[in-house]
Amino acid sequence: MDLATLWFWIVALFFVGYFVLDGFDFGVGMSLPFLGRDDVSRRQVINTIGPVWDLNETWVIVAGACLFASFPEWYASLFSGFYLPLLLILLALILRGVSFEYRHQKDDPRWRRRFDTMIIIGSAVPALLWGVAFGNIVQGVALDERHIFRGTVFDLLNPYGLLVGVTTLLLFFLHGLYFVALKTDGVVHERARRVARLAALPTVLAAAGTVVWTIVIAAGRLSLLGAVIALGGVAAVSLIASVVLSLRGRDGWAFAAGVVTILTAVLMLFSALFPNVLPSMIDPANSLTIQNASSTPLTLQIMSWTALIAMPLVLAYQTWTYWVFRKRVRRSTIEAAPAHA
Repeated sequence: MDLATLWFWIVALFFVGYFVLDGFDFGVGMSLPFLGRDDVSRRQVINTIGPVWDLNETWVIVAGACLFASFPEWYASLFSGFYLPLLLILLALILRGVSFEYRHQKDDPRWRRRFDTMIIIGSAVPALLWGVAFGNIVQGVALDERHIFRGTVFDLLNPYGLLVGVTTLLLFFLHGLYFVALKTDGVVHERARRVARLAALPTVLAAAGTVVWTIVIAAGRLSLLGAVIALGGVAAVSLIASVVLSLRGRDGWAFAAGVVTILTAVLMLFSALFPNVLPSMIDPANSLTIQNASSTPLTLQIMSWTALIAMPLVLAYQTWTYWVFRKRVRRSTIEAAPAHA
């Protein structure tokens, strides 16, 4: 495996980490109107991700930086063609982050409700648009011979892109419900399990449609078709397993199965994309591939040594953080704390 191919999969793994970790953050935010019937419940839900949400978001920053350094052509074409969706994602993430920090700054129910609404919007918009973006990356866009995007934002709202977007929205929502059920007690815990049961069927149906359609796309190009089928199968089995485990009250195992679902689903999309990084719908000869979009070998060598040194430290710190905040967020603790806490 050459360095360009290696860095394609490293970028894929960073996005896997981002979608697994920030995925349940999005799900927790989207669950607020279903689980937070009063302020104590809403604070309990939000506090499940309070210590980790900003750490989870750093994965997308690192993924974007690696994409820029290892595949500058891919980065340039992607950010010019997907400018509006990516801008909306950025604004939504800012909105959500501000809301987490400011909702408790004033003891006013209307003040908190406004920021709670922004948390919901700031969670749902990225959950949908990340799926739309990756659906279009896998399917391909209108790239000319200079690798310039010649379509419009409405071209991105195609059936496959929207299906992948709805799938990520529902998967992250279910993933977040599993996390809340794992991390809370009392009425919020029971509501999370109940809502997860209701969300299971539409999530399974949307995910099944995405897997089948992705396999069809992969079959039409020189991608890793066997890997796409295998990863899609594992994603389907783990998703169904997560639903069954949730129904049986095995919250930890249900969440773990949800992690496997998102991990294998993202790898399936990257496998369907390989060896391209951005296919052209105008002419396959215009496509950006791993080889024609990558940086120089020297750049990739320097990045490889940097990643080899830095990544174990990052993973160790994140593991330690989750270990420190591993306990449940109990309703009695929230009730005893002041409203601005």
